[in-house]
Amino acid sequence: MIRLDVTPESAGWGYSGLRVVVLAPGDEYQQATGGDEVVVVPLSGSATVTTGSDKAELAGRASVFDGPTDVVYVPIETTLTLRSPDGGRFALATARATRRLPFRHIPVAQQRIELRGAGVCSRQVNNFATTDVLDADRIIACEVLTPGGNWSSYPPHRHDDLEEIYYFEVAGGGPAYQRADGVREVRTGEVVLIPDGWHGPSMATPGHDLYYLNVMAGPGERAWVIEDEPEHAWIRDTWTGQEIDPRLPFGKEEDR
Repeated sequence: MIRLDVTPESAGWGYSGLRVVVLAPGDEYQQATGGDEVVVVPLSGSATVTTGSDKAELAGRASVFDGPTDVVYVPIETTLTLRSPDGGRFALATARATRRLPFRHIPVAQQRIELRGAGVCSRQVNNFATTDVLDADRIIACEVLTPGGNWSSYPPHRHDDLEEIYYFEVAGGGPAYQRADGVREVRTGEVVLIPDGWHGPSMATPGHDLYYLNVMAGPGERAWVIEDEPEHAWIRDTWTGQEIDPRLPFGKEEDR
């Protein structure tokens, strides 16, 4: 079952896309990639990803708040089959591409997991399809986890050559807030599309941890080059000497 479907056409831009698929136990989902490269990200559950002679077992996770997950990169011009014996939810992050690169399974051990910021700006970033982790044509993707009461995507910034999708999940059913061309309340399963311009912060309300998946792509060089909004850039200097929020990282053994 397709729960969410953002294409370049529906978004009114040229490259970035996202589909969220929900599978019942034993179900499978098939998708022709066409001109899209795809990163399969388990939101909950495990699955097998098959394309022709390539196959990968995704260990997945119980939820997005239970730590990082392995992912699979699927190239253009093939058909992927996703099978989940126990059911689950899976994000298929996409970008329009021209180069056909190899199918690849990226385990957590090969990803770059970082704790960014400090104090109430502390957050966790799971880099699984960034330029330093995955060789791809255009797609850049990562996920950010923000403890309740904290701000992330802060200071506000822009990267006008990259179209960006924010896909949100909020623990405990609460709201969160995203600033783009205004401030919008967001809840689990919702997206905010940012074609360009200043955006951030992403605000986790107290008591409700926040997750978002970022999907980015654009016409130029595959690079994440950001510019901080000048009137807020000073906030970075305040992080020196502050501690990282002790609730991080998500998925610690004592949390399981």
